[in-house]
Amino acid sequence: MHNLSTEGATALDLRPYQVVIFGKAGCEKCKMLNKRVDKILDKPEWQDFEKVYLDIMTEDGLIDFCNAECINPQRIPAFTVKKFDHERERYEFMMNKNPGSHDAVCGSTKLYTYLGIQTDYSSTGTITPKMIQHILLEAKKKTDS
Repeated sequence: MHNLSTEGATALDLRPYQVVIFGKAGCEKCKMLNKRVDKILDKPEWQDFEKVYLDIMTEDGLIDFCNAECINPQRIPAFTVKKFDHERERYEFMMNKNPGSHDAVCGSTKLYTYLGIQTDYSSTGTITPKMIQHILLEAKKKTDS
């Protein structure tokens, strides 16, 4: 696992997409999200994605969290999807193509500005595998169109 979310790409095994999970130590929902993402990314159809976990209680994690700008700190865990930009030689946030629109799968968990989701504690408080796959598929479709 390479943390290339803020630095130039130097890894040999560079994947087109990066799932950046924001969590914190001692958070059971963060552990669950990590396990769910790992299980999904182990499948052949998701090999274009790599996972990066950032603890928002560390300096690096907090900096990347602040750069994400649109995640509510009270809605951790959360994740965004980044795509590698070859011209800039770094991963860049993917924009949400329909900010503020209703999403039948993710509902109020979907981020407004960037492609990703955050935990909605006013409902189930859970990011489901279906939600995760929905966001990953949207990232792939966005690139294909």
